[in-house]
Amino acid sequence: MKPKIIVCGLGLTGYKIFSLLRQQGASVIGIHAESIPGEDYDVVIGELRAASTLKAAGIQEAQTLVLAGEDEALNLAILTQARILNPRIRIINRLFNTSLGDRLNQTLADHVTMSVAALAAPVFAFAALGSQAIGQLRLFNQTWPIHEEHIDEMHPWIGRKLADLWDDRSRMLIYYLPVDGQIDLISAVVYGQKLQIGDRLIVGTQPSVRTSGKPVLPKLFKVLTNFQQFPQYGQPIAVVTLVLLITVFVATLTYVCVDAKISVVDSLYFSVGMITGAGGNEKVAEHAPDSIKIFTAMMMLLGAGVIGICYALLNDFVLGTRFKQFWDAARVPGRSHYIVCGLGGIGVQIVNQLHTHGHEVVVIERDANNRFLNTVRALKVPVIQGDASLSATLKAANVDKADALLAVTSDDMANLEIALSAKGIAPKLAVVVRNQDPHFASQAQKVFEFDAVLSPTELAAPSFAAAALGGRILGNGITGDSLWIALATMITPGHPFCGKRVQESAMDADFVPLYIETNCQTIHGWDVLETCLSPGDILYLTMPANRLEQLWRVTPSQLLAS
Repeated sequence: MKPKIIVCGLGLTGYKIFSLLRQQGASVIGIHAESIPGEDYDVVIGELRAASTLKAAGIQEAQTLVLAGEDEALNLAILTQARILNPRIRIINRLFNTSLGDRLNQTLADHVTMSVAALAAPVFAFAALGSQAIGQLRLFNQTWPIHEEHIDEMHPWIGRKLADLWDDRSRMLIYYLPVDGQIDLISAVVYGQKLQIGDRLIVGTQPSVRTSGKPVLPKLFKVLTNFQQFPQYGQPIAVVTLVLLITVFVATLTYVCVDAKISVVDSLYFSVGMITGAGGNEKVAEHAPDSIKIFTAMMMLLGAGVIGICYALLNDFVLGTRFKQFWDAARVPGRSHYIVCGLGGIGVQIVNQLHTHGHEVVVIERDANNRFLNTVRALKVPVIQGDASLSATLKAANVDKADALLAVTSDDMANLEIALSAKGIAPKLAVVVRNQDPHFASQAQKVFEFDAVLSPTELAAPSFAAAALGGRILGNGITGDSLWIALATMITPGHPFCGKRVQESAMDADFVPLYIETNCQTIHGWDVLETCLSPGDILYLTMPANRLEQLWRVTPSQLLAS
């Protein structure tokens, strides 16, 4: 029997999850606060956290609840109410706060935390790096980009046997869609199937990590060569300092001209003490004419004002944000870097992804109080505070020498403006744009010739749907209208694959084995196909979501994450 799944909160992401589950043939009910045009069936309208609404959706008989709303506090309120009504229900919880999510996962049984930002950010990063990723796969403590190889007459793999591609450790074959017939990937590998025009092959590629460590001297040299940024942040201090020096010079010159017996050093000493308020060598003015005493009084007043302004600007520069802004601007790389515009949930995850892989990153953020500024500065990533749609801001980030720019603010129109401004300065720049509307995204990518226009909802929703269908997910993707997922399943005595050879099980169930963990060792490649599964083995596999019914009789505790 197919499990009953409830999706609570049918916003952009929730409705996409709901539609995907229904498309895959799952028994799914939606809950939303208001009616949705065209959805007269399978949607319960009411207050999301109310027990009556949850009961009307069948919470007491359901197996899985997906909390897909953006309001994390509301999701937690629904969670507690749902667990009271059905203590054994499995919950997929949308939370941006991953640390809270980890605690909930440890505290609550059958609770899985997922984040739209964390799921979408790697695909944005891979797109900026030049990989046309359609998904991601978490293997061996790395996030592998998943892309589709469409075999045409110019493809280097045309005519090659799939068996030749099977045993490459730097590449995982995920799924196979032949242009003719319905043969599964394992059968195609075993029987020597050759790739032909029109075939599609889903492949996961091991990410390369660039070393990020650099000697101290090149870093210092970069800062010194970027001092052209000083006028933008230090010009007020420079102007006030110049006024102060002119005031001291005029006073010193005046006292020397009035009394030839006074040395230049004595005049300078008195002038500095008078203007700064420190005092000293007052005899210079004691016996001077009244006009000089009046001049001295005016210099004291002027000096007090100039010194006050100078101290205030220095405090603001050193203790405030200006010094950070200047230091960040001075550390902007000269070339081959990535510019992230917008430091929201998606932006900070992209920065972390690129930085982890050893790439130099620059952030442009207009909000000086952004909550993630300290996070990225802790990674030693420079931040330019300003409007990324302005040419001056983009030029300060050396956009013409960058490898790629990612416009990922929460405002779709702002992202479009930023991307077009960047293209105007650097026409050959790789540009990745965030847009919530998937239909507009595909059109904008063609019309404006951006490298990628991506919707976080479109990228993240399949992972939520896959998680709702079966266990903790290692990865997922959409090929055509088919959702496929990667997961790890522990072989128990009652498991449908227990005691069977992997090759036979894979052909029968249409899954692709990635590798096996057994007896403290890992089995790869051809050895996987010949392995007979025993209790305690962990099988990592990919399979179509609509075939997961074979695993539904397996309890959630037997489905493990890597």
